[in-house]
Amino acid sequence: MTSPESRVPSPTPTLPTDIKITVARALDEDIGNGDLTSRLLAVDSTASAAVVCKEQAVVCGIPWFNEIYRQLDPSFRIDWKVKDGDDLMPNQTVCTLQGSARVMLSGERTALNFLQLLSGTATITRDYVALLEGTRTKLLDTRKTIPGLRTAQKYAVVCGGGRNHRMGLYDAILIKENHISAAGSIAAALERAGAIHSNVEIEVETLEEFKDALACGAKQILLDDFDLASMKEAVRINAGRATLEISGGVTRETIQKIAATGVDFISVGALTKNVRAIDYSMRVVNG
Repeated sequence: MTSPESRVPSPTPTLPTDIKITVARALDEDIGNGDLTSRLLAVDSTASAAVVCKEQAVVCGIPWFNEIYRQLDPSFRIDWKVKDGDDLMPNQTVCTLQGSARVMLSGERTALNFLQLLSGTATITRDYVALLEGTRTKLLDTRKTIPGLRTAQKYAVVCGGGRNHRMGLYDAILIKENHISAAGSIAAALERAGAIHSNVEIEVETLEEFKDALACGAKQILLDDFDLASMKEAVRINAGRATLEISGGVTRETIQKIAATGVDFISVGALTKNVRAIDYSMRVVNG
């Protein structure tokens, strides 16, 4: 088995391979068979514009923004003043655009949707990471993502300084309560999982289950909804034998106390499921 440290990449974002497909679907749902409003503009009209972030944030989503306009018009020009992962101040210009006025306005909403959502994910991640400074604990995301945008959101988590847990059900095994019940026991579940894949983690809900998993040789253990006293006891009993992850009920108010128990990882679903979009606007500066 490999440890979470080996399965969790370092905070260096790698672009997903599905950006073109994701963008094509987003454009199709917004433009469909044509942008009716853009017909108000002359076919040969051009324009310049600037995109401004109205609040303090972490920028993320530039490759998706660029792909929007690449698919609409490869000759469209975008000049970025920042890169993904940069901190932004209120009213900061992030990019300027120049090209067909019709193309600019047809892509505006979809491009800003990606930018505001992914910047929201990166920003909340940066907030949580800052709370863990000075501890050995690393921040993980979860599979609680917006359907169809998992790779994009997990990229944004890394841009914010967090780390990715498994991408899906196909690249690692996480044995949960129902799997244990179906298998018959923790020992049986771990044995069968080890025969299927090398990357195995098991979730436990009590100290007794934790001791059982440890005795069965588990190398990655997720402590689900443990209170602080139980976390501390698990760390003491563990004595470094397995990597320990905390999940469930983690908030800004509790994360520092959880990290102080000495656990290796804390996973937070709110990074990708409770996202508040960052306020961006596009303003045409001339036509």
